[in-house]
Amino acid sequence: MTAEPTPQTAPHSPPDPPYPPGLREAEEFRRRPLGRRLLAPLATLAGVGAAFAYVGAVDPNEPGHYPVCPLLRFTGLYCPGCGGLRGAHAVAHGDLATALGANALAVAGYAVCAVLMVVWLVHAVRGAPTRIAVRPAWWWAIGALTALFTVIRNLPFGSGLAP
Repeated sequence: MTAEPTPQTAPHSPPDPPYPPGLREAEEFRRRPLGRRLLAPLATLAGVGAAFAYVGAVDPNEPGHYPVCPLLRFTGLYCPGCGGLRGAHAVAHGDLATALGANALAVAGYAVCAVLMVVWLVHAVRGAPTRIAVRPAWWWAIGALTALFTVIRNLPFGSGLAP
């Protein structure tokens, strides 16, 4: 009489519960103290504030303080950023009309960044990590808008967009 071999089974541990992507990271983020959660957004805000304070103090309308745009210098064409420093200087002084006249696209970018900064700070206070996913179609739209802005501001009928 021969004994049939019994199957050897390894001890089976229950599987981990199915977590949605990022849930564990979100829980770890919530457990951090408030000061640690606010460190990155406040440091970023301090850096941006320092940059705007510098541009507000050192007028880009006076020659010699900042380098000239290389594209403008060598081709005479305005790049999408031309006038951005003058716009930042005007924003720092609360002159929105002058800022929009210097570079409307840059001012719109400053506004979007300010909104994203507020969202980041609110999420950090609430203990929710900030995840902003931008679909590729939006990146293409932003690129197309920037290209269109650049072309129009360099044409005679778009001189109102030139700095």
